Amino acid sequence: MAQPEFVSVRDIDDVREGERLPPAVRWEATRPGDVVDSEVSHGDGFGAPGPDQGYALFLAKRFHDKLELIDGDHRADAVAGGVAVAMKRASFFGRGPTIYDLEFAFALWGYLGGGASGLIAKRKELFAGAAHDYWKRRAIVDAVPEATLRLTPAAVKAGIWSDLLAV
Repeated sequence: MAQPEFVSVRDIDDVREGERLPPAVRWEATRPGDVVDSEVSHGDGFGAPGPDQGYALFLAKRFHDKLELIDGDHRADAVAGGVAVAMKRASFFGRGPTIYDLEFAFALWGYLGGGASGLIAKRKELFAGAAHDYWKRRAIVDAVPEATLRLTPAAVKAGIWSDLLAV
């Protein structure tokens, strides 16, 4: 409702014009970390980029009590290696990680039971200190071939580990 004409208005009550923002400036990728090509770099140490990969760490908490560890295994190493494999699998399919990616990774390395003695020995060697060493996690991930990443968690549980891993 408009203010009646007979009511006086103080100067401070007048409507003031707001501050105007300047027009947007065109953005260009000039910083060293900006990706300027549509092609993502591949090779040793580049990893497997994908969306929302940190979610795998949240999902890994659901396996905390399900992981079957043997003497010398550390839960942090198992989670670090499993999460790395799960993130690679998720990025291979071009999506964020799901619970099935973690189930796949933990089953592949025998952390959900049924691991052969050869797999357990190899796993113990590969996973030792993985929670604190990026290159150890890269070695774990690089031991999983692309053909294996395409399998379902059920197929991994039923498979022979030496046929699934490049170790």
